[in-house]
Amino acid sequence: FDLFVNQNLVAQSVVILGLVVALGLALGGIRVYGISLGISGVLFVGLAFGHFHYSIDPRVQGFARDFGLILFVYTLGLQVGPGFLASLRREGLPLNLMASGIVLLGVALTVLTWWLAGVELPVVVGMMSGATTNTPSLGAAQQVLNDLTAHDPVAHEAIENLPGLGYAVAYPFGVLGIILVMLLARVIFRVDVSAEAAAYQKESEGETPRVCHANLIVTNPNLAGVALKDVPLPGGAESGIVFSRILKDDTPEVARPETRLSLGNVVLAVGPRQQLDQLRVIVGRECPIDLRTLRSGIATRRLIVSRKAAVGKTLAELGLPDRFGVRITRVSRAGIEMTATPGFRLQFGDTVLAVGEADGLGRAAQELGDSAQQLDHPQIVPLFLGIVLGVIVGSWPISVPVLPGPVRLGLAGGPLLVAIVLSRITRIGPLVWYMPLSANFMLRELGIALFLASVGLGAGDHFMTTLRQGDGLYWAGLAAGITLVPLLTVALVARLLLKLNYLSVCGLLAGGMTDPPALAFAHTLTGSEGPAMAYATVYPITMILRVLSAQLIVLLLSR
Repeated sequence: FDLFVNQNLVAQSVVILGLVVALGLALGGIRVYGISLGISGVLFVGLAFGHFHYSIDPRVQGFARDFGLILFVYTLGLQVGPGFLASLRREGLPLNLMASGIVLLGVALTVLTWWLAGVELPVVVGMMSGATTNTPSLGAAQQVLNDLTAHDPVAHEAIENLPGLGYAVAYPFGVLGIILVMLLARVIFRVDVSAEAAAYQKESEGETPRVCHANLIVTNPNLAGVALKDVPLPGGAESGIVFSRILKDDTPEVARPETRLSLGNVVLAVGPRQQLDQLRVIVGRECPIDLRTLRSGIATRRLIVSRKAAVGKTLAELGLPDRFGVRITRVSRAGIEMTATPGFRLQFGDTVLAVGEADGLGRAAQELGDSAQQLDHPQIVPLFLGIVLGVIVGSWPISVPVLPGPVRLGLAGGPLLVAIVLSRITRIGPLVWYMPLSANFMLRELGIALFLASVGLGAGDHFMTTLRQGDGLYWAGLAAGITLVPLLTVALVARLLLKLNYLSVCGLLAGGMTDPPALAFAHTLTGSEGPAMAYATVYPITMILRVLSAQLIVLLLSR
């Protein structure tokens, strides 16, 4: 009985939190016409529990909210960090500019709503987070508001639950609004989805270089006596070409950098098809013999980089050809296969394709680790050290000339920034900043679920009253504008001016809102993986901008 009525029991708080999260995830998993609430179902169940006065110890609620937020943003940073700079490369620049436009237009409308409509600042930042279906920005804004009112208990109590209320009334149309814009764009531009998918497939095949192989006979007399490392490659060291094997005197050998060519030798080269065609002109001509099929003592083996000493080193620094007679020809990372150039720097979890004799391959496996079990074992010490670093960075005062006092990145910005940096560094001494995808997803979902449950329980007392008797419907109408205007504007610009494929536009809209349900709808609508590629391209920069913009709005408008 005490578990459900005694609000001072930690056990009671755990029971309530557990029920809210479990029921919320169950509610979020229910699909209606392919649309679901997802993780936000936890917030709405928390609101229901709070409405019926199933509250928990305020200290437990505060800890669960803040620690859940830290877990979420830190693991999120580890996930998006490696792809952050890659998403800004030339090919993804137009998409990222459009996604940034969605964020900035939403911020501008939020500020206008606060200024012209007279909505309180804590409510309007919550509305912005709900209208853009971005929960981390709600956490970031909530944290800054808590910091600003930490020394004024009365003010803190007055605004503590307002961001959650604004988020809750805005979120439902936030999800539906993205889908509505996708359908409107299809009607306005009279899109033939099948034709767009075929065009996208053709463009993708032309832009993405596949790793191929070519068996070439050396007929160029200028290459006689030249070491493989000195062969002039088309495009130089960045060509992506690697020599794997060489046939000398009818005997296949591993192609080492110092191996010297003779006329009539056959070399097996690996790399992008266009560069291989150019290399054929330099070396000689295509050979009908495939060196991979010849019987010899040479074998291939896929090895996993799991040894800490190998992480962060380039293939040239490892020196596997000289030490073990083993040549690395390809590297797979996050499902993408790349050619293994000498300057390629290995990361924890990479899978390499090694060519050599059995004994050499075994020694190379020891050098690289080759332990799948090690990949599945989360690195707990780096995890908590990274969180500690993130909290320290988030708490560090930063002086900004236009602001009256120092600002802080907070519990959302600090861990996010540190995680992005550490994910790029990959290793410091014995510490490897790598987290298995399953562990990352588990901690991320746990963190955001704890945060949403705590916010919902805190705001539940006032939600129905605000919705029925207060300004809830008025807030929802204003939030609909924050959802629709940026999406429609960017969809028109992307299609009319940039001539983007409809599949990319759908992925851009879903990624600009960091909304997985909208991405799932786009996939169902188009029957293609095209939207997912655009979504993944803009997701890192969009997520970071969402978190930072929510904090800046609070800091600038609360002066």
